Amino acid sequence: MTQRVTRAGLQVDKILADFIETKALIGSGVGADDFWAGLSDLAVTQGAKNRALLAKRDALQTQIDDWHIAHRDAPHDPAAYKAFLQEIGYLLPEGEDFQIDTANVDPEIASIPGPQLVVPITNARYALNAANARWGSLYDAFYGTDAMGSAAPAGGYDKGRGARVVARARVFLDEAFPIAGASHADVRRYHVQNGALLIDDLPLVTPTKFAGYRGNPKAPDSVLLVNNGLHVELIFDRAHLIGSRDQACLADIVLESAVSAIMDCEDSVACVDGADKTQAYENWLGLMQGSLSADLSKGGRQITRKLSADRSFTAPDGSTLTLKGRALLWIRNVGHLMTNPAILLPDGSEIFEGLMDALVTTLIAKHDLQKTEGLRNSHHGSVYVVKPKMHGPEEVAFAAETFDRVEDILGLPRNTVKIGIMDEERRTSVNLKSCIRAAKSRVAFINTGFLDRTGDEIHTSMEAGPFSRKDFIKRKSWIGGYENQNVDIGLECGLSGRAQIGKGMWAAPDLMAAMLEQKIDHPKAGANCAWVPSPTAATLHALHYHKVDVFAVQKRLKAGGRRAYVETILEIPLASYQKWTTAQIMAEVENNAQGILGYVVRWIDQGVGCSKVPDVHDVGLMEDRATCRISAQHIANWLHHGIVSADEVEAALRKMAAVVDRQNAGDPAYTPMAPGFDGIAYKATQDLVFKGRVQPSGYTEPVLHARRLELKAR
Repeated sequence: MTQRVTRAGLQVDKILADFIETKALIGSGVGADDFWAGLSDLAVTQGAKNRALLAKRDALQTQIDDWHIAHRDAPHDPAAYKAFLQEIGYLLPEGEDFQIDTANVDPEIASIPGPQLVVPITNARYALNAANARWGSLYDAFYGTDAMGSAAPAGGYDKGRGARVVARARVFLDEAFPIAGASHADVRRYHVQNGALLIDDLPLVTPTKFAGYRGNPKAPDSVLLVNNGLHVELIFDRAHLIGSRDQACLADIVLESAVSAIMDCEDSVACVDGADKTQAYENWLGLMQGSLSADLSKGGRQITRKLSADRSFTAPDGSTLTLKGRALLWIRNVGHLMTNPAILLPDGSEIFEGLMDALVTTLIAKHDLQKTEGLRNSHHGSVYVVKPKMHGPEEVAFAAETFDRVEDILGLPRNTVKIGIMDEERRTSVNLKSCIRAAKSRVAFINTGFLDRTGDEIHTSMEAGPFSRKDFIKRKSWIGGYENQNVDIGLECGLSGRAQIGKGMWAAPDLMAAMLEQKIDHPKAGANCAWVPSPTAATLHALHYHKVDVFAVQKRLKAGGRRAYVETILEIPLASYQKWTTAQIMAEVENNAQGILGYVVRWIDQGVGCSKVPDVHDVGLMEDRATCRISAQHIANWLHHGIVSADEVEAALRKMAAVVDRQNAGDPAYTPMAPGFDGIAYKATQDLVFKGRVQPSGYTEPVLHARRLELKAR
């Protein structure tokens, strides 16, 4: 039984109340009575508006379903469909041109393109790894992954592979920091003379790329370089294993890597009650205060991981240059849909989780805002909140209004809170310019998310007909239009140099060679940040931002005008050819089923909201609620249109449950689903598939939360 205490008419989980009163509020300058009164008023007044917005979602979806049912036997008429969406208020006028006026944005968001991490805030070790991923070893990234074409060898140090790493890293230095008349591969000495870097007495082709050094200028401990806004530190150490074998004593090349990171309270966590939310908030408080730590075993010894310190150098002019040692941290709040039993309102209903997140995470961030020294997140006095799963400009305006209220409660200047708009729901995609306008003084980030976007596409157009197989959905013209329009409209609205325009996740953390080959397309497309699955991946992805001047790309794209329009985005990726064989149908269903089961069993049984789940070919893929959503909606669509029967889907689920059991056989905390198929996790998967068509917007959260709470109650 949850113990509750009464605060300003709210029934609050005692664990959460104690955390807020004895930790989060202490030193914030906000009194407990003012906080609880503010939260109570916010939960009631904004909660009523929240419910109305959700009701509008449902009403619009019903009208769209009815339209598709009425026109199902006729060829699709794009013009009539667009006119219908305009008539019901789903598709709104774009409005006049404007420029965002977001102020006090930190350079990591405004002016430094680079990789971005997304991690579950409930895992302190992951959160610290991500925060500290601002700097990463290029030598380690090459040696420990398949980035050079082969996997890292087992056992001790491989001298041959080490030599290949050094040679490959020198190629990077030649490309990003060429020397006038020489190669870094042949250099014997780096030194500083009269404020200039000399390399065997030769200058860089671009001398301004020298940013600083540490130690003695005649024989520096390190040399700092900069290219396209990103720094690279050359570490010299003749006593080091690598440095002792290097003619220039170069022991490592450290890249500025994850410039920013999203601490996630949403898709990658499993927070269903007050205890879970307290864990999330407590880790966020540790990050904002600079005190978070995690004990772990590494190399056979126990270590304590903490936040990295800033890095200081002597600049070319002799002054001190200090660079942040940590990524700039965003906090991703929950969207507008879910409620949470952590707090009950006076009428006994649950609080909207997004409203609770808004006030509590901003309160916690105030600890960072009040610092004048030490480990600081924002030097410009801002709080960065990613707001996911918003449907259209009304919901963005509601989020902006909510943060107005939050700032008033906490005594913060207006627009302290910056908003990241996830362009992952179709009603947002087709109204993106209006969505940005609705928060034009807060927007610091827009980002595409193919998986959630596809899940919403399937659910929105569920009644239009059966969708293509997933691989073919990616090849349809709507996805290219969606990705291009996100960049184009962001540039039109003045985000370049003021906010991030982002792209989605590389989902295969073990396939770094493929990532190096393919993910350069994101900066080439004008994205000044893109998601990667690990700190190592961030270091490798940083290479792309040295090759591509993103701001030059954005300038060219803006001059060329918009490449995509709403008509392309409204194209529904239905199957154009449905004469699939039974084998093809079942292969698609089984692939979806395996992904859902592999993710859900850990979510329900272990409370793991994001994990590397082996696919049907045993390739590890990062799975979160977005991947679960698309797979569940895809099966639900095929069930609804008779492509596959309920019995066939159930058989696929059982077959794949046994596969997932095998893949998790080495996990002592794992509970097998076969042969009984009666566990809560398996039932959750059945709910997601067989009840997928009636889930709000096709979201997985209602099912997952209900089933996780059921398990915790046992």
